[in-house]
Amino acid sequence: MYDILIVGSGPAGLTAGMYASRAAMRTLLLASAYHPSLITTTDLIENYPGFPEGISGFELVEKFREQAEKFGLECIQDDAVSLEKTSKNSAPAWKVTTSGSSFEALAVIIATGTEYAHLNVKGEEELTGRGVSYCATCDGPFFKDAHLVVVGGGDTAVQEALFLTRFARKVTIVHRRDRLRATGILRQRAHDNERISFEWNAVVTEIMGESAVTGVKIRNVKNPEDEKVLKAEGVFIFTGYIPYTSFLHGILALDEGGYIVVDAEMKTSAPGIFACGDCTKKLLRQVVTACGDGATAAFSAEHYVNELKGTLYGT
Repeated sequence: MYDILIVGSGPAGLTAGMYASRAAMRTLLLASAYHPSLITTTDLIENYPGFPEGISGFELVEKFREQAEKFGLECIQDDAVSLEKTSKNSAPAWKVTTSGSSFEALAVIIATGTEYAHLNVKGEEELTGRGVSYCATCDGPFFKDAHLVVVGGGDTAVQEALFLTRFARKVTIVHRRDRLRATGILRQRAHDNERISFEWNAVVTEIMGESAVTGVKIRNVKNPEDEKVLKAEGVFIFTGYIPYTSFLHGILALDEGGYIVVDAEMKTSAPGIFACGDCTKKLLRQVVTACGDGATAAFSAEHYVNELKGTLYGT
């Protein structure tokens, strides 16, 4: 029986683990074997305080892990598949069942993050791994001197497009609106980069190719009859996110997008369950906000556990 069990090993989960362990809570963190934190695939993070030259997502998460483990955080690589109520000495508790085992804790912090959304168009599934990708850092080096298409207009899409220009001859950003949604500095860099071009007010309707990507078919959203084909050897898709919360349906309150509804203390609709980071309903999904969420969730969980044990300070 752990005091606190954390599901997820991104910035939110690791920050929660550091705060909980430092508070002398017996804490276990489950790191997904199949769905690592998206931040680990980010080539450069330049807006996290304290790193004026920027830092890779993988390197930053490793620093988080080292710091958390220094305070005694236990980490196991396993994937949570279900969550259910249980009890310990008549006290309420929770059991997390994983792909290989099960663990019990007085409090659980969900920090499962998100995955990239898919376009769900013809050719996408068939050509994934054969030119269709959701990770520029992982696959960009395979496309030296190629023509690539990036789908999306947010921070991630633009930053990854900029990264891909290190390898590709040309990168075309396909965006459903007439201007990028990314932050100002990224927009300017994209417009200034001679290897980047744009297809505005356009959506991808098909990814073409037999054994590998050869092009994409796009349609103008303002004039649906206006369709054309862009030749491309690779398609990188960054059109939004889907939270990893499917195993929580019927247990926690989720919004229409599947994000966990939390209050200011990171409490969910179920007593003893807290949530933090990108899997929660929130305005801004960034590393710095995930860390703040994680610290708050751990502090709230610590108070909850101490209250169960009758050791809450001041009582």
